[in-house]
Amino acid sequence: MSDFFIPDLKKMRLPQDLKKLDFSQCQLLCSEIRQMLIDTTSKNGGHLASNLGVVELTLAIHRVFESPKDKIVWDVGHQAYTHKILTGRLERFSTIRKENGLSGFCRPDESVHDAFISGHSSNSVSAALGIATAMKLSGSKRYTVAVLGDGAFTGGLVYEGLNNAGKSDTNLIIILNHNEMSISKNVGSIAKYLSTLRTKESYHKTKNVVEKALDKTPLVGKPIIRAVKASKKAVKNVMLNSTMFEDLGFAFIGPLDGHDQEELEKGLIAAKALCKPVVVHVNTVKGKGYAPAEENPGEFHGIGSFEIATGNPDVVLPDSYSSVFGKELLDIANKDDRIVAVTAAMKYGTGLQYFAKAHPDRFFDVGIAEEHAVTFCAGLASMGMIPVFAVYSTFLQRAYDQLMHDLSICRTHTVLCVDRAGIVGEDGETHQGIFDIPLLTSVPNTTIYSPSSYKELKLCLRAAVASRDGITAVRYPKGRDNSLYDEKPDTNYTLKSSGSRLLVVCYGRLYDNVMKAIELLHNEGISFDVLKLVKIFPIEDELYKLVSEYDNVLFFEECYRFGSIAEKYSTVCRNIHSYAINGFIKHGAPNDLLDECGLSPEKIADRIREYYHG
Repeated sequence: MSDFFIPDLKKMRLPQDLKKLDFSQCQLLCSEIRQMLIDTTSKNGGHLASNLGVVELTLAIHRVFESPKDKIVWDVGHQAYTHKILTGRLERFSTIRKENGLSGFCRPDESVHDAFISGHSSNSVSAALGIATAMKLSGSKRYTVAVLGDGAFTGGLVYEGLNNAGKSDTNLIIILNHNEMSISKNVGSIAKYLSTLRTKESYHKTKNVVEKALDKTPLVGKPIIRAVKASKKAVKNVMLNSTMFEDLGFAFIGPLDGHDQEELEKGLIAAKALCKPVVVHVNTVKGKGYAPAEENPGEFHGIGSFEIATGNPDVVLPDSYSSVFGKELLDIANKDDRIVAVTAAMKYGTGLQYFAKAHPDRFFDVGIAEEHAVTFCAGLASMGMIPVFAVYSTFLQRAYDQLMHDLSICRTHTVLCVDRAGIVGEDGETHQGIFDIPLLTSVPNTTIYSPSSYKELKLCLRAAVASRDGITAVRYPKGRDNSLYDEKPDTNYTLKSSGSRLLVVCYGRLYDNVMKAIELLHNEGISFDVLKLVKIFPIEDELYKLVSEYDNVLFFEECYRFGSIAEKYSTVCRNIHSYAINGFIKHGAPNDLLDECGLSPEKIADRIREYYHG
């Protein structure tokens, strides 16, 4: 690309033409990409800080490796926006996180350059090892690259993958993107260990090790040796017998400056030449290039639309289910020192910052380790404490075995506050909270509350804490309480009876949509009874009896259909008709997705008409 100096993304064949740029052109390209990230995210929302931090690294990966022949696995994938731009999705990038637009995460059905599905943390090493092993078995000598942040190293699955990968004799390169953040500041001994590597100066035998590896590389070895020798910054370190990674069988290169294009690329070239499992440690700045994001990377990790000049969000919610939960838990804990709060790297996302500030000795952030969090709670509870684990619905899925084995069998009392229950919107399939009910109802000794308002949330939380038997879960949606039908709250159920033989059953925020459906049908003379469940499981005999008295019962649920509450009632009651969610839900605005799932007020009214007139 010698015929122009300023690279034009729109005129390039991507990612092939990236290899033709010189380093000054790369620098210009990175600036252009950063501006595109800021502009698009300011309109669409999304993960900004993490993407700003890996622009140079992503460019280096695509210049040194050859996707899709070489496979790139992004851990979580919320840092893969630049990867999308550089792999044929530039023209559609403005649609990211919009319905029918690009996903905010990696999806193999979106591009051949997305080697593996992403959305949850810490799985990239295991997936990449599987891919690398399959390539080796097929006779391919191509490379597999796993890119993961140091936040992923707070999750146990990483270590299971590392334990097997180090001795695998595959062309696997693990890039540790170290910015000392996941969403909140990273915690624990591993975070401290990685921080020592980040600043480590005692490098040993760098040149000799790299040169020996490159000497064995036919044709390209000698030129690369000359390039490495020409720059003292090329590879700061290939440590020998000095890190846990080498103890596990990896070569180790780094730390590299994640914003120095030349240093990054020569380090990755050296990693390729070793032809064995390698860990490349890269230091980056989360939010690089945008001052508000650099100063507050946690706030700009996942963000809604915002004003670019100031970094201020367009809409600042004064309240939400998460914050109401956090403040109410603090009020309860102020009066009971047995209560402890646990989070898996989601202090601010779950509203536990209030508790953490007031009772730091009773607050525990265990990192991205939901399995450990649940068993940790079981241990606390076994000693008479009352653990409250606040966790997103989608991430609770990771702890199923621990719920069953460590909490349920011994009826160990732990409160699960299941945030982001139901459809969450723009984050898509991996984050929709539609599986917690099928999951939790399959675990014995579990009680589930699903409040429809702030008032009910507070009541249910207090009831859950006061319980002393088994698992008690309180599930609630993302965002604020927008209900227009704020009635007297309950922790069991309420029945609005009109003497109809048709019953509509719902719970949580769908109660508001059902009540709106009543208004839509009022002028048509259509009436029906409404049963709002609050304690949705286990089901009392009284409720089985009540429901069985109706000719037709329509259940509307914001959860996966198979394993739903309607399915439980159908084992005892006749004429149960379930309207829930079938399969995974892609990204889009929550109200639009509810409508597509038949759960908007209009679609609920349509279903009721069918049975009323039928």
